[in-house]
Amino acid sequence: MAHSLIQRRQEAERARAEAYARSLRHVSQRTRPPPDFEKAIDEVKRGFAADVLRDASAWKPKLKTRDAARLRVAAARYLFARYPVAEHLEQIWIDCTGLGADEIALRKRWYIVAAGGGSLHKAGAGAWLSRKEIHAFLNPPSGLGFEEAIWHAIARSYTDDPGLALRIARSGIAATPRAQLGFWREVARFFCVHPTTIEEMGDISDYLAHRHRRDRTFSLKGRTLASLGRQMRAWHRELATIARIEAARRRVEAARNRALGLSAGPSNSWPGAPIADWSWSPSCKVGGKRGEFVVIQLRTAVDLVAETQAMRHCVASYAAKCIAGHASIWSLRHRSAGTTERMLTIELDGRFRAVQVRGFANRAPRAEERKVLERWARARGVAIP
Repeated sequence: MAHSLIQRRQEAERARAEAYARSLRHVSQRTRPPPDFEKAIDEVKRGFAADVLRDASAWKPKLKTRDAARLRVAAARYLFARYPVAEHLEQIWIDCTGLGADEIALRKRWYIVAAGGGSLHKAGAGAWLSRKEIHAFLNPPSGLGFEEAIWHAIARSYTDDPGLALRIARSGIAATPRAQLGFWREVARFFCVHPTTIEEMGDISDYLAHRHRRDRTFSLKGRTLASLGRQMRAWHRELATIARIEAARRRVEAARNRALGLSAGPSNSWPGAPIADWSWSPSCKVGGKRGEFVVIQLRTAVDLVAETQAMRHCVASYAAKCIAGHASIWSLRHRSAGTTERMLTIELDGRFRAVQVRGFANRAPRAEERKVLERWARARGVAIP
């Protein structure tokens, strides 16, 4: 028998109610697990069990959070802290991403010592900071990270201007390797004597890092903000020159590879002349010099620009000829007792003939340099006029 209209409506209503109940069961959240206090205790205590001040099993925190980082901070406070400490010291329990194992252990140790009322100076901080600086490190302005707090403390030992110290702490200096702290301490002291904006601090710090990598004896003694600014701008021009030469080299290399049906390779140098580099260690002094004489080919933009800067001439402008294979540039150098002295820059044409030989500031070769040059030319089949 056919259902009446009322029955059909009632059945449709029941079906909708059942579908709604099923959807509620499907989307309802499962019961969240309670905070894992034991895991937080185990993670914090690992490696520092001897420093624990309180019974871990007696920890009954009234915390509703399930965030693992916040639980670790609470566990560290319970296990190790007699006194509250600044947030930059607690940060190690929250996030240690990007830190090596030794750095993680050091920061945790410094937290435990500071929170326990111990001496950070005796715990190893004295290797980098004075007692006055350690006090400033323990009491920095809010919002600073661990490294920033170190550099704020150092800057405060050289200036009474809290704003200037904060700018130094938030500059690129805070990201420098701690193993180079001696050099960067000198930089921080320089900026305390010669205040400037945080943007200029960053630009000059990039230049100083470059100089320090090339010459570990580089010092700021006797320098001014204006002189460093001029040197920095010259370095920027040097980088721009390198970039232009590299762009030209890549274009030529890509065109050459397309003509030969080859895929582009990872090389960052041009082929150059098919002549090997050369070295000679004379048995007696030559021109008052003892050691090794070398002649090396310059095949990269960085090498060409460095030769230009060191020898005060314009050999970098010959990059296009070198990239095209119409010329090659060589550098005669003298090595002795761990130091290298640039003596001459040589340009060879495509037929391996020396068309230019210049010393510092485009001077002509000296007699003793000429003798070394002729020995190299005989050994490598180079024609010298």
